[in-house]
Amino acid sequence: MLQITVDFLRKEISKNLGKFVPEIGIVLGSGLGELADEYCDYSISYSEIPGFEVSTISGHKGRLVFAKINGKNVVMMQGRFHYYEGYPIQKVVYPIKVMKGLGVKTLILTNAAGGVNPAFNPSDLMVITDHINLMGINPLVGMNDDEMGERFPDMSEAYSPELVELARKTASKIGVDLQEGVYAALSGPSYETPAEVRMLRTLGADAVGMSTVPEAIIASWAKLKLIGISCICNSAAGIRNVTLSHEDVINAANTAKQRFKQLVTEIIKNL
Repeated sequence: MLQITVDFLRKEISKNLGKFVPEIGIVLGSGLGELADEYCDYSISYSEIPGFEVSTISGHKGRLVFAKINGKNVVMMQGRFHYYEGYPIQKVVYPIKVMKGLGVKTLILTNAAGGVNPAFNPSDLMVITDHINLMGINPLVGMNDDEMGERFPDMSEAYSPELVELARKTASKIGVDLQEGVYAALSGPSYETPAEVRMLRTLGADAVGMSTVPEAIIASWAKLKLIGISCICNSAAGIRNVTLSHEDVINAANTAKQRFKQLVTEIIKNL
């Protein structure tokens, strides 16, 4: 199926953009899809792509967008698939394999996350230095595709130290405050309990969410250079005395979106 999807998209790209080979892939998380509205040379709905699922969550438009950003050919997922939507984990990570098949070498994963670190505030941006997989599932379970990646991939530098440093320098250069830390993933869709957040702090997590980690595992397996950026959209349960809601997540992402777009486009320029 993967080759069918890749061949279909190559034909669509050729028809609409000519000789366009994406070198950078971006997954845009909840409330962060405006980058794909601002930069769009061609787009196609997930529902039209063989092998793709449909995103069902508010803030995820469900389009694959192709654009030239700061001189680089980019493909963007305007919204992702989540395990909690009921999709098998192989469907959740399928678009990352497709990006690899299209020619992508560097992947930027973004998400909306809860702040576990009490020093973080809503609308902060955080570069991911590492992750903790608490989803209870791994997308590499099953038969291995030896042509794409090895059976037992090393995860010690899943998030490229070189790209983390690039994010630091870029943020400093353009005057954007950038936190950094460890992202923990749980399956969702319920938010974490205060006890779970205390556990996450003990484990060393700085932020928590319901995505990204399965995609990061596939990216590392497929030898893609990876950078992750979280928008801290609320304080996790028990950190502050507030009720958590998806509406607040979207509002916080909207507050951060200009800084987010500035940071990502500047990183792309320097890749």
